[in-house]
Amino acid sequence: MQARQIFMTGGTGYLGTRLISALLERGHAVKALVRSGSERKLPRGCEVVVGDALTASSFAHFVSPAHTFVHLIGTPHPAPWKARAFERVDLASVKAAAEAARAAGIQHFVYLSVAHPAPAMRAYWKVRAEGEAILVSAGLHCTFLRPWYVLGPGHRWALALAPFYRLAEQFEATREMALRLGLVTLPQMIAALVEAVENPTERARVVEVPEIRRAVLNAAPPREVGLLVS
Repeated sequence: MQARQIFMTGGTGYLGTRLISALLERGHAVKALVRSGSERKLPRGCEVVVGDALTASSFAHFVSPAHTFVHLIGTPHPAPWKARAFERVDLASVKAAAEAARAAGIQHFVYLSVAHPAPAMRAYWKVRAEGEAILVSAGLHCTFLRPWYVLGPGHRWALALAPFYRLAEQFEATREMALRLGLVTLPQMIAALVEAVENPTERARVVEVPEIRRAVLNAAPPREVGLLVS
């Protein structure tokens, strides 16, 4: 496995801190963008860059010499009434990230998108789909990961829907949508992100829920396994 230099946005979030720890454990170098005052939220060993994720000029000159750019920025606890926040934060941040990544000559861009199309949360998934299009238009080699809901500490209410998912998967008319909008666990999501980083693509690659569920951290150190399930 080749050790990589990674620049990350959203590193202090629910997925970000866990992903940084996993990448550091596996020998990669990680540099993460944070707002002023949030520096201590990053795992030890991560290089800190202070800037504004919505303004490319505030961090673009720090991206090089990274090979991979991981973008995890998003509105916390997405809900239908947060459409303006999706435009102001999710979309604006991916535009800034695309600009900075292109200027730095990033070879592989990993974008946390969302499963789509979907009958619910239209404003949310439409913005993420637009984000994908922006990155492709920028000429970047991208991996788009499309979970729908990630189960983990503090994020377990969707478990109540599991019986309905299992039922929908039994019928041909609803099977495809049930699988595409299925639930994934926090360890699966972290493993899928690590796999994306460690296996760059030279095209636009999409990783849907079924592929995320199959992701595993091959040869992960025991301490990392413990971290992911905590």
